[in-house]
Amino acid sequence: MSAVRSSPTLARAAHGRGAVCTPPYWADACAHLGARDRVMARLIAQYPDGCLVSRGDPFLTLMRSVVGQQISVKAAQAVWDRLEGLLGVCTPHAVLACGPEALRAAGLSARKVEYVTDLARHFADGRLDPTAWHAMEDEAIIRELVAIRGIGRWTAEMFLIFHLMRPDVLPLDDVGLIRGISVSYFSGEPVSRSEAREVASAWAPYRSVATWYIWRSLDPLPVAY
Repeated sequence: MSAVRSSPTLARAAHGRGAVCTPPYWADACAHLGARDRVMARLIAQYPDGCLVSRGDPFLTLMRSVVGQQISVKAAQAVWDRLEGLLGVCTPHAVLACGPEALRAAGLSARKVEYVTDLARHFADGRLDPTAWHAMEDEAIIRELVAIRGIGRWTAEMFLIFHLMRPDVLPLDDVGLIRGISVSYFSGEPVSRSEAREVASAWAPYRSVATWYIWRSLDPLPVAY
């Protein structure tokens, strides 16, 4: 995974219930990918609407990533909808005030209740400094995040993609990415991590963008955290 020393300037766009950030490099990335990879050219043409978006809230993005661990996008959204109904505005203090029983009733497993509670404490106690992340390299941010209980490399990479909008993240632990590469490049045959990495070598320095289109190829609804 390549390092980006500073986060790109983010453009604003209307989306959902409010304004979200969209990456200014998207058009350049699509042109680059389309010129280097025939599959990417087809996918970009097939899904011309939308692009990667950030909700602009680091806690919210990490919460959604934890909720989405090891379950389908549809199931994760169902749990999230219940959590929103419970919490109202999702803040660290709201999560801590809620209590484990209510979080379990919203659909979180006992383990995930522990994870989101620990995450909320890290933010509430000031143990994390989100303002510092924009100047940090990808791997340094990953090391800081995986020190939090329940956050592994996959969750940290989702944060790099969906919050910091780093353009060249390749989440090889993502089941959807591996499955999408299998379908689009190997006619559905099983794909190893090394084979996926080799396919993705043509995507640099926009592997986050290519990953987003691979996800779209599996689900017409854009993935968001």
